[in-house]
Amino acid sequence: MADMVSAYTLKRALLVCTVIPVLSLPVPADSNGYLPLFVAAAHADDDDGGDDNGGSGGGRSDNDGSNRGGNNNRSGPAFSGGNLIQKLFGTQPRAQRPARALRVATHSPSQIIAVGLNADNIDRLIQAGFTVAERVDIQLMPGELVRLAIPRRMTLQAARDAVRNEAPQAVADFNHYYAPESTARRDCDGDECAMVRDVVGWPEASTGSCQPPVRIGLVDTSINASHDALARADIEIVRLHRDDVSEQESGRQHGTAVAALLVGRADSRTPGLLPQGSLLAVDAFRSGKSGDRAEAFDLIRALDALSARGVKVVNLSLSGPANALLEKAVQAADHNGIILVAAAGNEGPNSKPVYPAGYESVVAVTAVDRARNPYRRAVRGDHIDIAAPGVGVWTAASVSGARSKNGTSYAAPFVTAAAALLKASRPDLKPDEIRALITGNAADLGRPGRDEIFGWGLLDARQLCLRSAEQ
Repeated sequence: MADMVSAYTLKRALLVCTVIPVLSLPVPADSNGYLPLFVAAAHADDDDGGDDNGGSGGGRSDNDGSNRGGNNNRSGPAFSGGNLIQKLFGTQPRAQRPARALRVATHSPSQIIAVGLNADNIDRLIQAGFTVAERVDIQLMPGELVRLAIPRRMTLQAARDAVRNEAPQAVADFNHYYAPESTARRDCDGDECAMVRDVVGWPEASTGSCQPPVRIGLVDTSINASHDALARADIEIVRLHRDDVSEQESGRQHGTAVAALLVGRADSRTPGLLPQGSLLAVDAFRSGKSGDRAEAFDLIRALDALSARGVKVVNLSLSGPANALLEKAVQAADHNGIILVAAAGNEGPNSKPVYPAGYESVVAVTAVDRARNPYRRAVRGDHIDIAAPGVGVWTAASVSGARSKNGTSYAAPFVTAAAALLKASRPDLKPDEIRALITGNAADLGRPGRDEIFGWGLLDARQLCLRSAEQ
């Protein structure tokens, strides 16, 4: 009996000490807009809970599941988790059974959005079982922006095909979801964190060769306008869902941090890059169980609202899937002389491009630390345009005080602020000319010329001001 107990104890001990590697494979979203994520491989974009040195990369490549375990390079049956457990217990191990998947929505499971439908198109779609959930007149693109609820028992793919077949002249797609690029924090004091703006030679005040900036548009979550850093700041806030009592206001953490980084009061704990600047902020987000998210439908409305108000520089510290209507709106904004700056994304160096940063006419901004090392979670690719400080960025917390933030969300405002200064100095500059000045004056990092990690290099704010004054 004692021998049996000892053998059982040994087997349990071996089981506890066995490391079972779990592979995380990319799985496409299904037709209802859900992305299956195995629980053991779930990944978050933030560093809450202990990022060591800001996760800048340094000499180590994380790549979200790389060779950190020590045993990952071993092979053969002796180190096969499944074989070992089967030998010990003679049954299929739990880790090899079908895993329950978390379902993360990438788009609405029951809606199609379209622009360019005429009255006859809409009538025939209604006869086919579609319902018009919302329709909005927009100026950015010709025609109404329409949100359609699909017929029961029709798949989303089939519904999109039906709309496109009914109206070939229209642009139709899923109603994709977009998220603010999640905050990531580490501990440091204000003086240390404030040093990050010195990396790009940011001027203490917008004086001398730099003119007062043009008004900046911001599409983000809610903003705590009563925060000390934003007291007396020139901010106008527009909430798209203000009249919808069924919708809760989106969180204030992300929007407040980005707003303070742009126009925070000069004598506050978190002075902004452009403390004398003016901000028109659109809260396009809704609060839900899975956090704050904006629909493509509302991002288009936000861009349209900013365009209608004459805003020429817009910060988009958010990301999501490619969307045909959003791409059309981005192209229209560019045609209307609006420079769009977007966070490259924190989905990891092996991720595919996220949007709107992935669109050609958008300035895609990646993040680096004070030592000019790349932020370890930043998306990489040929679409990356420029790098800016995004690790240890000292800015406002959601309620009061300040926090250190990491992420491409906080790198994008540096480039947005630079674009606002350029536009003020040279109002005649077109978006492509502003992009050329920003990237052409960048300090090259990494491989010579443009590369997938840093783009054209690190933003040089000092040179931008000088060049804009000369030209």
